[in-house]
Amino acid sequence: MTNRTMAIVAYITIIGWVISYYNYRNSPDKNPFVQYHLTQSLGVIIFSVVLSVASGILLGIIPSLATLFYIIGLAPLVLMLLGIITASNNAERPVPFIGKLVEGKFNL
Repeated sequence: MTNRTMAIVAYITIIGWVISYYNYRNSPDKNPFVQYHLTQSLGVIIFSVVLSVASGILLGIIPSLATLFYIIGLAPLVLMLLGIITASNNAERPVPFIGKLVEGKFNL
């Protein structure tokens, strides 16, 4: 896989992230571009899990907010698409809202 392809596939669910991670680890050249997007996509995945758990708990308490949480639940999808667009343009820009929080946090 090329570096650009690994960066794009990293955003496509946790399975895509695992595939990109293993290809990155087994490649002879550790490209910082791929590492950056692996970190960003891992941040999106963690954000998605936290958001899902929090919305599940809050929906159990306040079921009348289901429509609001449905709309908020689309945020990880939007972040994933923005990350894919950034990776396909060969750019290293952080994902909105959570990108700056995860930069340099994970040692991949």
